[in-house]
Amino acid sequence: MKKVIIHEVGMRDGLQVEREVVPTETKIKWINELISTGMDIIQIGSFVHPVKVPQMADTDLIFKHFSESESKPVNVILSGLVLNEKGLERGMNCGVEMFCMGASASETHSKKNTGMSTDEAVIRIINMAKNAMSENKKIQVSVQSAFGCGYEGKIPKEKVINIISKYLEADIKNISLADTAGHAYPEQVEDVIESVLKLSDNINIACHFHDTYGLGIANCYIAFKCGVGYFESAVAGLGGCPFTAKASGNVCTEDLVHMFNRMGFRKDVDLKKLSSVSKSVEEFFGREMPGKVYRMGTIDY
Repeated sequence: MKKVIIHEVGMRDGLQVEREVVPTETKIKWINELISTGMDIIQIGSFVHPVKVPQMADTDLIFKHFSESESKPVNVILSGLVLNEKGLERGMNCGVEMFCMGASASETHSKKNTGMSTDEAVIRIINMAKNAMSENKKIQVSVQSAFGCGYEGKIPKEKVINIISKYLEADIKNISLADTAGHAYPEQVEDVIESVLKLSDNINIACHFHDTYGLGIANCYIAFKCGVGYFESAVAGLGGCPFTAKASGNVCTEDLVHMFNRMGFRKDVDLKKLSSVSKSVEEFFGREMPGKVYRMGTIDY
């Protein structure tokens, strides 16, 4: 059987677009509950400027909390997003286990998100990744806007392949394809993944889909059929990039896990606990979340 790894990103990608700032103690409570569900990796924050993304202002504090021996979780990796060298330094100082970083295939999105061109961002990300690896940290690099851009529209596949080729040349093999704007559709996903897999026999592909047009789960399914085993998703379907034209939620973690359950995978993940977190998120924000399973229940036969 194929192995399916779930990277829960709700506490970072899920919350960053929300205007109502979640108190630190509430985040810690949700993270502890997510740890207890059986997630493999949990992204608990990003090291960005607190003025630009106020929701992430307590990221250092939260990582320090979970790096303390009495709070340090076992059997789960805690990841954090960094955009630049200062963010990497902050992450190093507060116990980040896995660093996620990336460059956008869209020039417009790249400049809005990082202030750099795509080429500048790729060079910077590769150097940062090498620095993190030299400190024995786990790293994952990404290609953002890999399937389309809310500003530029269609992104040529060649731009995506070019970025990944540069990562591979730098001996970086953990690579995420991020559908930042949610433009991906199954046939495109299949085409891009098959092209990427031709670049190397030693590459670990993750997929990060947004559900802007309702195709998130379908894209996960076709990616899995193509051989992808790593998926990034957000509890309750939270999320959206604040630096894209139309921010929309991520693929919902409990919906994704439920799909894999129906296929015979990841039945070790506690869907009831996941749904409980989603209900807590719903109560906090005072609105119904995009996720389906937490509202409808599971199919267990």
